[in-house]
Amino acid sequence: MTQITVISVPYGTLEHMPDDAQLLFADHVGRFYARQYGFPPMAGRLLGHLLVCDPPKQTIDELAEALLASRSAVTGAVKLLESYGTARRTRTAGERMDRVGLAPASRQPQNFDAALHTEHAALFREGLALLADAPPERRAPLEEMVALAEFLAERLPRLRDEWEAHRDGLRAAGKLPGAAS
Repeated sequence: MTQITVISVPYGTLEHMPDDAQLLFADHVGRFYARQYGFPPMAGRLLGHLLVCDPPKQTIDELAEALLASRSAVTGAVKLLESYGTARRTRTAGERMDRVGLAPASRQPQNFDAALHTEHAALFREGLALLADAPPERRAPLEEMVALAEFLAERLPRLRDEWEAHRDGLRAAGKLPGAAS
């Protein structure tokens, strides 16, 4: 006797399901962001999915289904990515649900803020003051951290300018799409 199992799928669901390669990419991004930045893996997986999903803006339900995750896990990941300016919720007039997509600012260079590194240098100098009478080998790690922070504070604005000129050249040559919207 042959048994037939019928699977009921809501209309339109399969067209938004990522393929295995997209899920694998999302998992790779999740692991990278967990390892490098201490993100919960779901936040990195969500980021990876948002980079490749179609349509580029999806509801929490669609994201949860695509990532094989709970709504609450996806909602927490959305909140975290929103706090970093990486994801943004939008709602079209007449819709009752938010859609989540990449924030336009997420395509801009990150961590080029010289003020952050100036603040790091000041913080590390405060630690050095506590070790004023300590032997050089005890002070060495903080002295190197001060030097690195000052170096980055000085160099990053120029590096960002170089990147922007390089990016503009790539756009002019047709190797990158136009300005981020």
